[in-house]
Amino acid sequence: MFRTLDEDTQNRLIEYLGEFVTPERYRRLSEVLEMRTRAVTVVLEDLYQPHNASAVLRSCDGFGIQDVHIIQNRNRFNVSHGVTIGADQWLTLHQYGDATHNDTNHTQKCLTRLKDNGYKVVATTPHETDVTIDQLPVSDNLAIVFGAEYEGLTDTAMQSADYYARIPMVGFSESFNISVSAALALYEITRRLRAEREDWRLSESEKTDLMLQWLKQSIRGSKLLVDKYFEQKSD
Repeated sequence: MFRTLDEDTQNRLIEYLGEFVTPERYRRLSEVLEMRTRAVTVVLEDLYQPHNASAVLRSCDGFGIQDVHIIQNRNRFNVSHGVTIGADQWLTLHQYGDATHNDTNHTQKCLTRLKDNGYKVVATTPHETDVTIDQLPVSDNLAIVFGAEYEGLTDTAMQSADYYARIPMVGFSESFNISVSAALALYEITRRLRAEREDWRLSESEKTDLMLQWLKQSIRGSKLLVDKYFEQKSD
């Protein structure tokens, strides 16, 4: 049965479930949670190579990005669990479309939603008005958009962008692999974000939501434990 829980109930349930993990595990969950951010989010538009897509998810987890927005206009997004090593289960994945139709409206829907929520859209692509990734302002919340490996970003994504950003290169190659590009960009942006802003962390209610979710994922049979908890409370 679906339950809508108030914050006080969530906290009491967290305390209860915390008894079923080791102190070291609980401490680790808390440490990771403190470094999570929604001030930066990642958007993946039509990636079709599972290895690269999964490597981006692993980088998002590693750099503390909580939300990843996955657009499936033409290509279905598949996770390679051998690459993510479970990192994807700790992220909040938002999916747009299912790749059954070639429809770039999914891109528009995603980016409009992000703009409505206060994000500036950053298209990662060389452009005549681009800046290097280290020049991006981090005073606003940023949605970093990465496109398919060969085609790049769609016209819809380009036209929706507030900024165009690139990673400086001095070799013969014109671009990095998408997973490398994401890792380099996220390292630079999150480093400056934490140095220049005080409001990059999750809110207390967001932390509570995630801690409860992560505890459930960490405990085998957690659904039965939660049901038992509410049964005891109702007695």
